[in-house]
Amino acid sequence: MKYFLYLSVAVLFVTISAFSSKNRKEFTSVEIQTLVKDSTLNIRALKVVNKLGIAYLSSDGRLGAYRIDYSGEKKSQIFDVSSDSITPNFRSLAVDKNKAFGLSVGSPAYLYRLHAEAEKVKIVYQENHPKAFYDSMEFWNDQEGIAIGDPTEDCMSVIITRDGGNTWTKLSCDVLPKANEGEAAFAASDTNIAIVGDKTWVATGGKSSRILFSADKGKTWDVFDTPIIQGKETTGMYSIDFYDENHGFAIGGDYTDADANQNNKIVTNDGGKTWQVVADGSGPGYRSCVQYVPNSNAQQLVAIGFKGIDYSADAGQTWKHLSDEGFYTLRFLNDSTAYAAGNGRISKLSFK
Repeated sequence: MKYFLYLSVAVLFVTISAFSSKNRKEFTSVEIQTLVKDSTLNIRALKVVNKLGIAYLSSDGRLGAYRIDYSGEKKSQIFDVSSDSITPNFRSLAVDKNKAFGLSVGSPAYLYRLHAEAEKVKIVYQENHPKAFYDSMEFWNDQEGIAIGDPTEDCMSVIITRDGGNTWTKLSCDVLPKANEGEAAFAASDTNIAIVGDKTWVATGGKSSRILFSADKGKTWDVFDTPIIQGKETTGMYSIDFYDENHGFAIGGDYTDADANQNNKIVTNDGGKTWQVVADGSGPGYRSCVQYVPNSNAQQLVAIGFKGIDYSADAGQTWKHLSDEGFYTLRFLNDSTAYAAGNGRISKLSFK
């Protein structure tokens, strides 16, 4: 009797989930509301902080915050992280309820613990190797985080913290897969890393574009090939997202040939071990960021780039072009609202 009850509940749950996903409304348009406009800003690092606000970093060393307080008043603030000797080109941002971190590209590479008060901003990691170039950063929890960058030796650069970001350690190439010739990553949208639980996927790009995978928060690593376009320094995966531990999507292409849409969209249903090309020769060309729509059962995706905004309701098999408005990166607030950032602006995207 107990077994029958458990089985009935399980069947009912699966039936309700399938029904909800199948009958979920598909987007047909997007409304774009500009929140922050400043022609001097170039933003590729963006995070939703809570239901009322966002944080972002710019390429000229500025930390920004936009929020709506409980009275409904909109507030925008910008803090300069630069010093007399350093103007960090930020491309990566990690935020939780207690702290924030920003990572710059180029050499020297600087990883900052951020604060609105300048005297409390602190560099917690610095790398002076002439090839240093970090692309993306994420946290597993409030104590453990990871950042990835281009190779300085025979492997991708991976730095990890286990103490809340106070100290960072670069992994030895002895524990990482050997990089292929011309393999690197792109600092286009701060979405080279996807995390679900303890599992981590890193998208590389360039002449070789593969998936680095860790099942244990960066302690051990595997590598999986992908069929995405590669072979040139400007080709490969630019962005990756996972809906759960099995379903993932990656997008990219060649930003120097942005209309080309062959072999630039790939999907996995087995946790990244194997990937299949979808919408080959149709749908968007080069895009710098892709994200799953929340609560869409791994079916709905939004991809953006400087050529516009595109949407798929069937796990990337087919696409609708929703707007020509260009952005670099986006993050969802809920299943119909996202924030997008790009050259000179941050906007609220309302999908309908």
